[in-house]
Amino acid sequence: MKEMIRYGFILALICIVASASLATINSLTRPRIIAQARAEEQVSLKEVLPQAENFEPIKSAEDVIYYKAYDKNGKFMGTVFKASGKGYSSLIETMVGMLRDGTITAIKVLSQNETPGLGANVAESPFTSQFSHKNNLDDVQAITGATISSKAVIDSVRKKAEEIINLIKNEK
Repeated sequence: MKEMIRYGFILALICIVASASLATINSLTRPRIIAQARAEEQVSLKEVLPQAENFEPIKSAEDVIYYKAYDKNGKFMGTVFKASGKGYSSLIETMVGMLRDGTITAIKVLSQNETPGLGANVAESPFTSQFSHKNNLDDVQAITGATISSKAVIDSVRKKAEEIINLIKNEK
């Protein structure tokens, strides 16, 4: 009985040390992870709307709804927003650039965990390049063998674009 208590105590001590170590590492790396995520987001903004010089985040509470994009003269030219949809095996998150008339300039898949060789192809150029300079996404072709993942991207971009168009229709 004494031996069982001793082993339980040793196990509890190991758990406490491991938990404290993980908490310390998490608190030390969190600012760096957040800074890296912001830097990647800024690069993505420029990739999907390269003509823009400035991006102003439009927030609801703490969450960014979309970014207003301005040209070098400070004139409002469009928006950049994130769209996400449930694919075959994961949530697929995309960054979308859109001009003020509703024309999609480009999309970039930010995160996905779809089946390699099939659904993961939604992040590749043959699929993403179909969105460039489109007002209507009806002619974007799904990837053969990855219809669910493709449709998730198409539908999420379409839905979020319509939502953003309604928000900015009176912008100048």
